[in-house]
Amino acid sequence: MDRPGFALFDTAIGCCALVWRGGLIIGAALPGASKAETRRFLDRRFPDAREADPPEFARTAIAAIQRLLSGSQEDLSFIQLDLSEAPEFERRVYAAARSIPPGEVRTYGELAEAIGSPGSARAVGRALGRNPVPIIIPCHRILASAGGSGGFSAPGGVSTKLKMLEIEGARRSAEPELFESLPWMAKPTP
Repeated sequence: MDRPGFALFDTAIGCCALVWRGGLIIGAALPGASKAETRRFLDRRFPDAREADPPEFARTAIAAIQRLLSGSQEDLSFIQLDLSEAPEFERRVYAAARSIPPGEVRTYGELAEAIGSPGSARAVGRALGRNPVPIIIPCHRILASAGGSGGFSAPGGVSTKLKMLEIEGARRSAEPELFESLPWMAKPTP
């Protein structure tokens, strides 16, 4: 099996990373407090990965991520992922999360219903907490049903999640009362 490669790259929110093996992306990292912290995260999560110049498909993905984090409504669904190590339930959650366009949000419960598992919002949250490729699988676009941000396991926690939603210009869903606690979100137009 090919040894994974990774590249660190700058974005509007800090130094991110992308990990690949063969022709597929297998991991990503959102910024830690420093470039060194992001590198340490990669060392723990992908101990066999080596830093390398990204191949063309990874360079294309990096450029799209940089545009998204700079405010472009970039669609990252073209990026091919290897999620073969994730259980089937998690792969369904990840596919549903990837279908949420930039600037839109859903609740954990809505995602559970979308995958045909109503009542499994907590399991959806746990799956998103193990997301191997944050930003490409946009777990930051999933919020708690009471309008709160919910958790976020990436470095920077909830503040990183909210910053990413703000950059995307996230807007309220059809149920605006769910998002009253997030004053930075755009008010729905009448």
